[in-house]
Amino acid sequence: MSVSSEPKRKEGGFAETIRVIFHALIIAVVIRTFLFQPFNIPSGSMEATLLVGDYLFVSKYSYGYSHYSLPFSPPLFSGRILAREPQRGDVVVFRLPKDDSVDYIKRVIGFPGDRIQMIGGLLHINGEPVKRQRIEDYVDTEDPGRPVRVKRWRETLPNGVSYTTLDRVENGVYDDTPVYTVPPGHYFMMGDNRDNSTDSRVLSQVGYVPFENLVGRAEIIFFSIGDGARAWQIWRWPWAVRWDRLLSTVR
Repeated sequence: MSVSSEPKRKEGGFAETIRVIFHALIIAVVIRTFLFQPFNIPSGSMEATLLVGDYLFVSKYSYGYSHYSLPFSPPLFSGRILAREPQRGDVVVFRLPKDDSVDYIKRVIGFPGDRIQMIGGLLHINGEPVKRQRIEDYVDTEDPGRPVRVKRWRETLPNGVSYTTLDRVENGVYDDTPVYTVPPGHYFMMGDNRDNSTDSRVLSQVGYVPFENLVGRAEIIFFSIGDGARAWQIWRWPWAVRWDRLLSTVR
């Protein structure tokens, strides 16, 4: 008398599905912990380098690993493993020193021991003005109403890294600052949208960022959507997706 193998096949197929899902989850955790983590941009502090609605991958291995590299950030160890210093000008995701449950993204401007100051809207590092050149205005079309033209500069750091900054307000609050001396083991971060960025210039809210708090370096924009649309609103993609920003590198 023959016995049907159908139940065993069904049982075997179910077990195989569970194994595939389990392996996929393990791979995803490994990639997120050690290689790349996705982030999205919720504010305009890094305009026009990064826009609200940009989705990007951050390389977790660029500066080594701290406990902030782990899912849920359990304080299993202090310091960094396989530590490598950032480069001046890197765009970095870090945990806010005042509240390490919050991720911020800014540009590395100052290294340990550096003296940083803004004078008349011009960045100074160790007493020397950073080179900058006025370029064409940035046209801001993100807010409702007419497009707004914003003064834009190309800034070049002492190591040759070049990027653009926005100057929205003449004589802004942080256009003239005291001298900030970066403590050992810390970095000075600034947003490219200089008049609309809460960064290391605001000691009470951000201040100097410990090396341990660095999560990773922004690498590539894999998706970008504007017009106030959400990524899940697929029906708005043809008009709201910023197609020209897809797969662009972050500089």
